[in-house]
Amino acid sequence: MLGSQWLQRHAEGAKLTYAFACGAATAATTYYVFLAIRRKQATDALKQSIPDDNHTALPLTEYGGAGKPSVSNTEDVRAAKIAARARKGDYDEELILEQLARNRVFLKDEGLTKLRNAFIVVVGLGGVGSHCVAALIRSGVSKVRIVDFDQVTLSSLNRHALATLADVGTPKVHCVRRRMEQICPWARIDARNELFSSTSAESLLGDWDYEPRDGEESDQGPDFVVDAIDNIDTKVQLLQYCALHDIKVISAMGAGTKSDPTRICVGDISTSIEDPLSKATRRRLRLQGISSGIPVVFSTEKPGPGKAELMPVAEQEVEKGNVGDLGVLPEFRVRILPVLGTMPAMFGYTVANHVICSIASYPMEYRVGDRGREKMYDAMLSALQGLEERLARAVNGNDAIGLKIPVTRDDVAFLVEEVFRGKSVVSGLTTRLVLTRWSRPDSGSNMNKTYEEEGQKTSNLKLSNLVLMTKEEAQRHEKEILKGTKDHSELYDHEVIEHVARRFQEEQAFDRYR
Repeated sequence: MLGSQWLQRHAEGAKLTYAFACGAATAATTYYVFLAIRRKQATDALKQSIPDDNHTALPLTEYGGAGKPSVSNTEDVRAAKIAARARKGDYDEELILEQLARNRVFLKDEGLTKLRNAFIVVVGLGGVGSHCVAALIRSGVSKVRIVDFDQVTLSSLNRHALATLADVGTPKVHCVRRRMEQICPWARIDARNELFSSTSAESLLGDWDYEPRDGEESDQGPDFVVDAIDNIDTKVQLLQYCALHDIKVISAMGAGTKSDPTRICVGDISTSIEDPLSKATRRRLRLQGISSGIPVVFSTEKPGPGKAELMPVAEQEVEKGNVGDLGVLPEFRVRILPVLGTMPAMFGYTVANHVICSIASYPMEYRVGDRGREKMYDAMLSALQGLEERLARAVNGNDAIGLKIPVTRDDVAFLVEEVFRGKSVVSGLTTRLVLTRWSRPDSGSNMNKTYEEEGQKTSNLKLSNLVLMTKEEAQRHEKEILKGTKDHSELYDHEVIEHVARRFQEEQAFDRYR
């Protein structure tokens, strides 16, 4: 009896639970049906609000964006069609030469021909790389391979050469190609939307194989590679590959936190200073047995109070663990670099200038170091003063106490930087440099008799007789020639003597404009 009552009560409870569940399901279904009806009504209303006249759906473009019916889109389509014909050779040669007329008269026909036949690879299309590519193609380079994995972002627009607001979200390689097709439609631009790495190096730095023409070399390797990468690991991989495979390369170092355009230099990687990116790159390359031989563009600007600094990663992110996990890709930076938009452009144009002149065989000799080396100039001036005193005593046994030399610190800077480009005339070395006379003092004395009669001992030293050597070379030169009996031809080969003669001629030409 008790058991049947218990079963009856639980059966009624089950019925109530079932009824409640069914009611809840019915209510939920009704609610979702109601929402679906509301969505359909809203969608229908939206569709009805769209004008029917001339409305057609547009497919995505090859760059991954929606093709909007606009003036710029029409121009892009037209430029792409013209470029497709031009790349096949269907473009008036006279028009090309007219567009390149200024470069032609500067580099001459031979230099421009070399440039137009050259194959350049540019890796990295940020602020530096985009300006570099634009300058190269505008100057006549007709075969360019551009490599970058990244997309244009809003923060790119303060320094990118070719990107517009409409390009945000599209691959940088396609943005650059599209813009350059509008400017130089005859240029063939092999756009590689890829991340450079040691595994992709052989393909990305391989022979030119993009839209080959009849009679064109099938095994043309890169005439120059431009490293515009801002990641150390990838940068080192690229430079190491080029060094091991004997590929000419120039590397752009850090433009971040820099603001002084007068401090931008071109030099061997072993001479680059005041640049954390360059320092880290040098260190890793040395571990691979590469310590020199790579030209780089860098800034010697020093950090100081009030100047921009690298923004630290937030402490709370550091406490979470591996900061590298915060990056878009492994090993890539997770901080925003403070960059003044003008500086990457200057780096890029400096890189392009080096490539253009190198390929066209245009003469160029860079000054090494920076202008702000006052202490070094003072030391060189003091060393020159000592040399003149020793010569005064050695030539005729003159009393050298109180001897003055007609040379200033500005004169030293002029000779070192402008005339001799910071390199020894003998060996081309750039360290432990001093100025010394090239020839013996005239008439057996180096004392100026005119001023000596007035009570002032003055050397008859002239800037046109000074050369730049290392300390060791200058010591030998002083012993063998200035104090000795040897002639220049006995100590130096013909090339060194001619090199000095050219520098003296340049000094005379430069001196008119000082």
